[in-house]
Amino acid sequence: MRLFAALLPSVAALDELAGAVRPLRAVHPELRWERRELMHVTVAFFGEIDETTLERLLPRLERAAGRYAPMGLSLAGAGAFPSGVHARVLWTGVYGDRRALARLAASCSAAGSRAGSPADHHRGFRPHLTLARSRRPTDLRPLTEELAAFAGAPWAADTLHLVRSHLGAQVRYEYVRSWPLG
Repeated sequence: MRLFAALLPSVAALDELAGAVRPLRAVHPELRWERRELMHVTVAFFGEIDETTLERLLPRLERAAGRYAPMGLSLAGAGAFPSGVHARVLWTGVYGDRRALARLAASCSAAGSRAGSPADHHRGFRPHLTLARSRRPTDLRPLTEELAAFAGAPWAADTLHLVRSHLGAQVRYEYVRSWPLG
């Protein structure tokens, strides 16, 4: 099963974001815009793991969640991966208590490593929420410029979620387990 740990923005944060993105969606139908129910902030990616690894991962993530207090976060600005000119992913940034968020991400990645996850845990953590994807490299700079001034209200991230992604023509997520922060 393909798993990742995530935080979910509040309904109000997603409403604000939807208002900022709505005009862009209509002008750029060539992009695959992320469905609202799939929007999240990835904290750690574990990749494909088996049941045995999952059983080792669950208590480690529970301990990791318990070590961190709820954190105030907000969505703001925009960027693109890998770059604005040849990008495939449009995203909005995550701000607020980024230091605590980075520590939580490191703890979750370490939990995955100790449990036996094959995912690459050494890449730099760049908190973001994916807005849209392109099948081919695209110049997304006009979109990042349009969203540069977006600044959403703070929301309280208070729950860590372990999510299973089911890939295919229509991606869907299954919430495996959730733990309160703190």
